[in-house]
Amino acid sequence: MAGTTSAPAATAPTSTAPSPSPSETAPPFAATVTDATAADLPRSWRAGCPVGPDKLAVLRLGYWDFDGRPRTGTLIAHRDVAAGLVTVFGTLYRERFPIRRLEPVDAYDGSDDASMAADNTSAFNCRRAVAGGAPSWSEHAYGRAIDVNPVENPYLFDRRVLPPAGSAYLDRANRRPGMAVPDGILVTAFAAAGWSWGGARRSNPDYQHFSTSGK
Repeated sequence: MAGTTSAPAATAPTSTAPSPSPSETAPPFAATVTDATAADLPRSWRAGCPVGPDKLAVLRLGYWDFDGRPRTGTLIAHRDVAAGLVTVFGTLYRERFPIRRLEPVDAYDGSDDASMAADNTSAFNCRRAVAGGAPSWSEHAYGRAIDVNPVENPYLFDRRVLPPAGSAYLDRANRRPGMAVPDGILVTAFAAAGWSWGGARRSNPDYQHFSTSGK
């Protein structure tokens, strides 16, 4: 009957309203920093290391994975650099820079090789530096260095590619997601926080490595 005809569906406001942008629908970046304990470091710390658990912090950080999904991961680092790392990861989150995994190296029994092979981003690990010359502590042993996406950003040392899967990313001009490149957001975000990039080295470039000392 004419008196009961409904309004055309095309006039409904939802049919013409613009879709929300990804930035409007994405959860906000979140981060927490708490004190570390020896229980947080069952494989990566031991007596005789240059810093103890009391100098370290546990960071829970938001990040985007390679499938474009928001995640929350864990990083162990020195307390002195925790605030700067929160700022860096906040920038990476806003720019949706992809990170494969974000787990303490203890998830890999403290093995740097296993962590790199899993393309895991990690910071603290009480180990010696992988470098020439006399043995010395790595900056990771102080919690003042971080390796990001090791497969996409391998370490080229003494004619070796670490991890071996990083061989697929030796052509640094072929830019792909997750890579550290000189003018990219990963390198610039760390530089803004005062961190140095190992990929800038002429000899033995370490594309995954960022540190506060430049070592």
